[in-house]
Amino acid sequence: MVPLCREDNIAMTPYSSLASGRLAKHPGEKSKRLEEDSYAKLKYDATADTDSVIIDRVAELADRRGVSMTEISIAWLLTKVTSPVVGATKLHHIEGPAKAVDLKLTEEETAYLEEPYVPHRLVGVMAQNTGAADSGKQVWVTSRNK
Repeated sequence: MVPLCREDNIAMTPYSSLASGRLAKHPGEKSKRLEEDSYAKLKYDATADTDSVIIDRVAELADRRGVSMTEISIAWLLTKVTSPVVGATKLHHIEGPAKAVDLKLTEEETAYLEEPYVPHRLVGVMAQNTGAADSGKQVWVTSRNK
């Protein structure tokens, strides 16, 4: 999608730029969100094995560079877009992305992160935003669709 957007001068503003925290935590590191966010599990659990290769590489580059995984992840994303959305509930959630602005990845590092990537299928609300899926079960609840 990135090449098309560049060609047609379309801005991209990705949300969940850290994959619901997965690209900010070393393998095996836990958080309340990783354990309890059922929507994120819906989005990422099916691709956990293939995603773990990238997460390992982000951790490796972060350790090698002496920076956080957040900094590596956002620095990579900033090579693709200019305005990623980063959620923050704690001060350090802002510090990493702010530092990433000054971190420049080499072409080799960028290729190393991108090489194992496998596109994810759309799930949840995005997958339901089609005519064919319109009559399917919804993943969100409002007073009208309980």
